[in-house]
Amino acid sequence: MNRSGDLRAGEPVLLIDRKRRRYLIDLVEGGEFHSHSGVLPHDELIGNAEGETYRSSRGMVFIAIRPTITDYVLKMPRGAQVVYPKDIGPILIQADIFPGARVLESGLGSGALSTGMLRAGAQITGYELRDDFEATARENVGRFLGPEGLANYATQVRDVYEGIEERDLDRIVLDLPEPWQVVPHAEQALRRGGILLAYSPSIIQVSQLHEAFEESRFGMAETIEVMHRGWHVQGAAVRPDHRMVGHTGFLTNARLLAE
Repeated sequence: MNRSGDLRAGEPVLLIDRKRRRYLIDLVEGGEFHSHSGVLPHDELIGNAEGETYRSSRGMVFIAIRPTITDYVLKMPRGAQVVYPKDIGPILIQADIFPGARVLESGLGSGALSTGMLRAGAQITGYELRDDFEATARENVGRFLGPEGLANYATQVRDVYEGIEERDLDRIVLDLPEPWQVVPHAEQALRRGGILLAYSPSIIQVSQLHEAFEESRFGMAETIEVMHRGWHVQGAAVRPDHRMVGHTGFLTNARLLAE
């Protein structure tokens, strides 16, 4: 989806009011945004540049901009818990996602991680156990990335614990309760040098995954945890924020090596 130029009907837009409240809407010709602050017609936004200000029927001022992937992930509909932006970025680096990479992703959830990897140029085959989660993930990906994103997003309802059909994959990315069950299948599905990455909320899951790696052809395994702390900067008043985003999950990756 082209995310430059004037705002167009059919794309998501973020409205921010003077109290910094954020509203994610899809622009529709003839549509209206309704809130306690009044009504704002979509037609006033369509055809204008990002960053313009608008006034609702009750006088509330809004700024209209295209959402970043961070904005979108935090506001999009959820069928399951999302992988948060603070982890999506490191996953792209830890798994070394590159344009054209053939990636198997299992545990699609709400499609947040899928959106990040597709945006980085990956071609994803997605396995999801629940059909409602698969539908939500596809809807969220299509809403943000458009038909171009969905063209590289082949999903199916199936259990990755029972096997992986694809071969010569570049990467396997998992958000599952028992990723160690996938290790034997991943040995057959990945190309030599390929990377398996698992997102795991519990350190016990991480420990069992490392044990499975020790009995496999995977090596160079490592686990990291990402913390996110913002800073308050206002003139000479500079300090860390009182709250931070702490533990969400552990990121474990390993590479498939020779026998």
